[in-house]
Amino acid sequence: MHLFPVITIGGVAIDLSSIIAITVSALITLVLAMVAVRRLSVDNPSKIQNFLEWVAEFVHNTIASTMPMNKVKPFMSLGMTLIMFIFISNLLGLPFGIVTETHHVNETFGITQEVLDEHGGHAEIAWWKSPTADLSVTAGLALIVFVLVNLLGLKMNTKGYLKSYFQPFWFFFPLKLIEEIAKPLTLALRLYANIFAGEVLIATILMLGVVGTPFLIAWQGFSLFVGAIQAFLFTILTMVYISHAIVSHDEEHEHH
Repeated sequence: MHLFPVITIGGVAIDLSSIIAITVSALITLVLAMVAVRRLSVDNPSKIQNFLEWVAEFVHNTIASTMPMNKVKPFMSLGMTLIMFIFISNLLGLPFGIVTETHHVNETFGITQEVLDEHGGHAEIAWWKSPTADLSVTAGLALIVFVLVNLLGLKMNTKGYLKSYFQPFWFFFPLKLIEEIAKPLTLALRLYANIFAGEVLIATILMLGVVGTPFLIAWQGFSLFVGAIQAFLFTILTMVYISHAIVSHDEEHEHH
């Protein structure tokens, strides 16, 4: 397996390949959105406008399936951003890789003499990967969702949200806390495990050389499907968690 360029700042290890990939994913998401809305037209919409309108309709229906219709609109931008950013991030490492080889010690990037000795006197550094193949990235996304859900619950449904921790009985409180902690953990680990496993398999297939080409093409095609499913799952689960936090018990019954 390749090594990744890791620098340490203030005792915190930072993977530069993840930072580069996150930046590129964010830029692609931003540019795609800006291009799609630059020349909006009702009579002659562009292909990218049609695509983004389809995504918007899909996200709207997804959110509407988790909460009352009158609460959907404020979360459209969040849903659109999540599903597009995560989908792009999931696929970023598929088309190609950027790998450099070094025979020299470079402690800035964590390449010590010990590391070189372990790898036969040289080290291959990977500068490009899917950012969601890094647990710190998926954990960061899940943490954002966790904080957002709790803040929205306290702001929009204070009494109902706090009361939910003690329902149906007060002694369920410890279990409710475990459930809340488990939500971001499962969000982070599910996304990371699926994308990381895909990239490991691609790296393994590449070792087969020309013989592995058909398998590589087939797996990359399947990875498109996996990337889309994982982006959808992360987005809809986020909306489900938000809905549970902000929708009162009476509204929930009306919705169903």
